Amino acid sequence: MEQDDQFVTVVITQVVKSGCETAYETWLKGITRVSRTYIGHLGTNVIRPQLGVRKEYVIIFRFDGYDNLKAWMTSRDREYWLNQGKHLVESDPDIQQISGLEAWFSLPSQPLKTPPRYKTALLTWGAVFVLINLLNTFITPLLRGLPPLIISLIITITMVLLLTYVVMPRVSRLFSFWLYPKSRKV
Repeated sequence: MEQDDQFVTVVITQVVKSGCETAYETWLKGITRVSRTYIGHLGTNVIRPQLGVRKEYVIIFRFDGYDNLKAWMTSRDREYWLNQGKHLVESDPDIQQISGLEAWFSLPSQPLKTPPRYKTALLTWGAVFVLINLLNTFITPLLRGLPPLIISLIITITMVLLLTYVVMPRVSRLFSFWLYPKSRKV
């Protein structure tokens, strides 16, 4: 992975021992609380197991850059918490690091892998093209009278939030047959 200044995401997958779920949830709250105290921490998401779908926990840590992520990943705090939780899990966690737009292109209940860059570029371009035209058509007229820089700020913030939380997860699922042709085979 390149070590430049871009958002970095770490995806950690763990299978919890049967009967240890409550203790693991308590442990998880503790480690995520501590991770929030580290510079550059942008958030943590937890995807819990689903009966018949996925048996592992997926913990997603986001940081504003590689150096801040590295500070957390190599910290004594993290090492302490990992040692505290060892008895709760079946094996060492699977850890994957991704950065940039790669985080938009992941399939639920499957190990995180990224499709070829040309595919992510095409889908991202298409989503941005459609979304920017919709926002300019429906939102910009409501903002008339504001300075152009403020309008641009509002439009871009709205676009990034929609892309990250609404559009790209759905586009990834809709085009999963093309992004991950082999992962669809049973």
